[in-house]
Amino acid sequence: MLAAGKLKPSSGTVQTLMATQKGSLSHLAESGAEIAVRVTPRASRNALRVEGGVVRVWVSCAPEGGKANREVAKLLARALGVPKTRLELVRGTASRDKLFRLS
Repeated sequence: MLAAGKLKPSSGTVQTLMATQKGSLSHLAESGAEIAVRVTPRASRNALRVEGGVVRVWVSCAPEGGKANREVAKLLARALGVPKTRLELVRGTASRDKLFRLS
């Protein structure tokens, strides 16, 4: 459920996007798009990777008090090339599987 199927998996290809690559997922940045994300907190570094059509995000902060959610939103917004205020966490506040919507 990644932005209405715009990110299609290719035959085993892994696309790694570093958190510093602004706009690397800009083709998904449409109003109303929903992006499913799998999060790994307490990672050694912040990173964003697309594997087989699934967006995976690693954040170095702990999942306490919403810190990890804020960091995930920040990284995802940077990769989409949009302000983080346009991202809304729809589902998964306390889960590793999250769903974000672009407003």
